[in-house]
Amino acid sequence: MAAACISHRFRHSKLPVLVLALATVVAAARAQLSPPTFYASSCPAALVTINAAVRAAVLLDRRMGASLLRLHFHDCFVQGCDASVLLDDTGNFTGEKSAGPNAGSLRGFGVIDTVKALLEALCPRTVSCADILAVAARDSVVALGGPSWTVQLGRRDSTTASLSTANTDLPSPASSLSTLLAAFARKGLSSTDMVALSGASLTDQSTTDHAFISDQSSPQRLASHHSDVMAWSPT
Repeated sequence: MAAACISHRFRHSKLPVLVLALATVVAAARAQLSPPTFYASSCPAALVTINAAVRAAVLLDRRMGASLLRLHFHDCFVQGCDASVLLDDTGNFTGEKSAGPNAGSLRGFGVIDTVKALLEALCPRTVSCADILAVAARDSVVALGGPSWTVQLGRRDSTTASLSTANTDLPSPASSLSTLLAAFARKGLSSTDMVALSGASLTDQSTTDHAFISDQSSPQRLASHHSDVMAWSPT
C-alpha cells in the first residue's frame, strides 16, 4: 500500500472478552470519533462495500477473519488506530510491516487494498483506510459467527509509521510473561485482556505457526487466567 494510503469458528466464551479488550485499546481515540452514520451522505455504500468484501475474503479463507482482527489490533497498539501499519517503506521512514512482531505473520493487507480500491471508485478520497480497517475487523468477526459491535467512524490516516515504536510496543514472539504483562499494562490493559488478545485461540485450528508467547513464557501461568490458552496465530 502506498505511503499516503489513498491509492474457524470463534469460541463465543472468549470473544466477548477479546472484543472488550480491543475496545479498551481504542477507547481514548473513540471519544473523538463520529457515529456509524459518518459516511451516510459522502459515501452511502461504504459500509456495505466493506462488509461484502470481507465476507467474500472470509468465504475464500476462514483464517482471514482472525487475520483482519489481528491486523487492526497491531495497528491500534502502535500510534493508535491510524492505519500506519498499512504503510510501505519510503525514503523518509521504515514502515511497521517489517517490525519483529509483524514481519512474515500479519495478513489481510490485500483485503484492505481491495476495499480501498472499490471505495475510491465509488467515493474518491472520502473513506479513510483507518476506518476501513476498523470496520473490516468487526465484520470479519461477524463473518465467522461472532458478535457485532458499534464502530465509530471518522479516523484519519497517518502519513508516517514507526518501525521502532512497533518493535517497542508490540509483544515479541520471544517475549517473557513479565514483558507481555508490562507491554499490555502500558496500554491500560489487564492480564485478562492480554490473554484474550495474545493468548486466546481465535480459530478452531489446533496448531500455530507464530506465537506471541514463547516456551519460556510459562504457559502454565497463563493457563491460570484461561482454561484453554493458545498462542494467537491467525496467519
